[in-house]
Amino acid sequence: MSKVKIITDSCSDLPADIVDSYDIEFLNIEVNINNQKYYDRADLQPAEFYHLISQQQDVPKTSRITPVKFKEVYQKALREYDQVLVIAFSSKLSGILESAVIAKRELGSDRIKIIDSKAASVGQGLLVYQAAKMLQVGNSIEDVVAKVMDDASRLEHIFAVGDLEMLKRGGRISKTKAVMANVLNIKPILHIQDGEILHHDKVRGKKRMISYLLNEIEKKADQPEKQIIALTYSQNEEFALKLKAKIESRFKPQEVFISEIGAAVGSHAGPGTLAVVFKNSKKIAKPELY
Repeated sequence: MSKVKIITDSCSDLPADIVDSYDIEFLNIEVNINNQKYYDRADLQPAEFYHLISQQQDVPKTSRITPVKFKEVYQKALREYDQVLVIAFSSKLSGILESAVIAKRELGSDRIKIIDSKAASVGQGLLVYQAAKMLQVGNSIEDVVAKVMDDASRLEHIFAVGDLEMLKRGGRISKTKAVMANVLNIKPILHIQDGEILHHDKVRGKKRMISYLLNEIEKKADQPEKQIIALTYSQNEEFALKLKAKIESRFKPQEVFISEIGAAVGSHAGPGTLAVVFKNSKKIAKPELY
């Protein structure tokens, strides 16, 4: 049985206990806040990140992982493993995938497989988690890649955005729209469609966010009782735990894992976000293999 090293990045928002329990190389995204450099989930944990951004007005800036870094990580992994599998953040949201592919081409190795997940946050994390579980019980890399590609093509991400300040600061919405939405207590619902973040719907009030997300699972999930469903949140753990309990009670999934959004994704999503990720009954994305 060949030894396979999984590589991913902190945009996956994978919980530390999962990273520590499996053979996952976790690359930390660089984040610049007020001219100070940090590394997401290494020297900057989510709680500290949200505290920092509440103290200043500048938009935090993230930097993609460089080809040089990927090359270094590949070379180390190839000395110890037979194969390398990279499950990358959506290429439509970041240049991380491009860096991973450039490094592979420079090494000229056919022992490296790279998947553009077209996923984000715990969507990407869910794919990594499932791949790690399959490898741990002896599945071949070919079977793992096939499974990841199929799951990625069906992966549904639904985000309820609780605080529009980061979207306003980053230029994603106008100041006028942000003010009106806050006055009316409107929470935008976003989703990821083939790797891009798009407007999906809106709800009024935080309490309705949970009902909305549950109904989306009801309408779209492919046999939720047989799935691992992923949740993520930023500074609203109470709502996330309520949603987790309701998902477990209503759908009885195989597992629900939950994680707080880190600095890499939180630099764009901001505080107050609540998201659910599950497998749709239809193919809705086109992941790519390099």
